[in-house]
Amino acid sequence: MMTYYILVGGIALISMLVSNRLKSKFKHYSKVHLRNGMSGAEIAQKMLSDHGISDVKVISTPGRLTDHYNPRDKTVNLSEAVYSQRNAAAAAVAAHEVGHAVQHAQAYSWLTMRSQLVPVVGVASKFSMFAIMGGIILMSAASVGIGKMVLLVGLGMFAMGTLFSFITLPVEYDASNRALVWLERKNMVSREELSGAKDSLKWAARTYLVAALGSLATLVYFAFRFLGND
Repeated sequence: MMTYYILVGGIALISMLVSNRLKSKFKHYSKVHLRNGMSGAEIAQKMLSDHGISDVKVISTPGRLTDHYNPRDKTVNLSEAVYSQRNAAAAAVAAHEVGHAVQHAQAYSWLTMRSQLVPVVGVASKFSMFAIMGGIILMSAASVGIGKMVLLVGLGMFAMGTLFSFITLPVEYDASNRALVWLERKNMVSREELSGAKDSLKWAARTYLVAALGSLATLVYFAFRFLGND
């Protein structure tokens, strides 16, 4: 299991470095104030209006980097800072989350697929590691046949989570592209502000990329354990 601990440690380290870099970028671009003086909430509302979307609400949610779009109740949830601040980072995040609302309104296929997987992945993610570890323990306790069956079930559940992580990538990148195109086309930001928005969203996307690759690496490791290799 030493290989597994090294793998988990490596993934955690890379994830932490990317996360810290993201926080640093947002802190930096939070100082780049928008020339139009609009808050994140106003940016979000304007983008929704420009896309003819009138049934989505923009609301404030507690915390930092807690921004998200909820397709179930059609709300763009912006963290307190993003909701009220008037800078390049807030504009980027607000427009990105509205990008998801636009995807929903236009039935973007990757978002639809991701939404359909949410209930399954929600259950699978809770039990996959229990099944995987249980299978490995049973295999080491001379119950190889039963252990491999339990491990295989765990691998199947974990694979669903990995698939979900990779389906999330085009959803996130597309939302960012929609946001940046709108910000530039509608002349909502200056060249400097647009550059800051692009950099902010680039690092935000990398957190999803690291998560997906980390999940794949973990899946491959346990697949080798299933095949009898450590």
